[in-house]
Amino acid sequence: MSVAEARSAAAPLVEVRGLKMHFPITEGIIARRKIGEVKAVDGVSLTIRRGETLGLVGESGCGKTTMGRCILRLETPTQGAILYDGVDIGSLDRKQLIALRRRIQVIFQDPYSSLNPRQKVGTIIGEPMKVHGIEPDAKRRDARVRELLSVCGLNPNFADRYPHEMSGGQRQRVGIARALAVDPEFIVCDEAVSALDVSIQAQIINLLEDLREKFNLTYLFIAHDLSVVRHLCQRVAVMYLGHVVELADCDEVFDNPLHPYTKALLAAVPVPDPTVEADRTFQPLMGEVPSPINPPSGCVFHPRCPIAVETCREAVPQLRELRPGHWVACSQVT
Repeated sequence: MSVAEARSAAAPLVEVRGLKMHFPITEGIIARRKIGEVKAVDGVSLTIRRGETLGLVGESGCGKTTMGRCILRLETPTQGAILYDGVDIGSLDRKQLIALRRRIQVIFQDPYSSLNPRQKVGTIIGEPMKVHGIEPDAKRRDARVRELLSVCGLNPNFADRYPHEMSGGQRQRVGIARALAVDPEFIVCDEAVSALDVSIQAQIINLLEDLREKFNLTYLFIAHDLSVVRHLCQRVAVMYLGHVVELADCDEVFDNPLHPYTKALLAAVPVPDPTVEADRTFQPLMGEVPSPINPPSGCVFHPRCPIAVETCREAVPQLRELRPGHWVACSQVT
């Protein structure tokens, strides 16, 4: 491997710097005026390495999906930069953005609403190849569609079916096949298994892992199911109210959480053994998640934090590397 290739392999594939995504709240019919904003993502910085699966976890409404949509350029960030392979995607023109679409794909949460009910499965999977000019010949394109269906664990004859003729797990496999149709490098999995039965979840998770190894893919895996994240991801970022509060290797987060919110999140996971569950002491967090329209000053977690002090109300904690590769945004943790 040359020096240039070694540097390219070491550099992160995706780098998010100070990302903010604030959605304006307006009123009025004719003369609309801004009366506030929803701070969905409020100053997030992280990296995604080549070939890894980074899990992004947190409660509903914490900004996980908005983060994914910004990386996909489906939303234009209010502030900050997103670098893909060293290039700021916010500076790309339309032609460059179309080329980027081949390299970045997405698997949506609902496999039914994300598939066109008027098109057959073969057309749904073949359309990206046609749009990007990957396989202009119809016969070879159909052969490639059937190959992708087989890779994703489906009968190639499913190409002649409509989405409503398939089960939820089969539709999600079609969504995965469609994402693979343009030979991407990076895939955003937005709650890709949360709408499926537990038995089907395991099949899709194993499929995603096999595809990552086979095609050298990189995943951003957005989820709220911690057991799924632990099985699939190499690193985990924990979000709370638009902020990343902890980032570390997967086993480190689960075995040695440092941030109070991460500890509470993991403690809320039920234990399958009823005897162990009965003897376990769990102290739920007090209060409710604050509104992203009017988040607390200082550390956004301080109103519910069991170790908060007065200074937590004033200063916004920055992510600090307390241990090698283990980053925490809490001034009280050492």
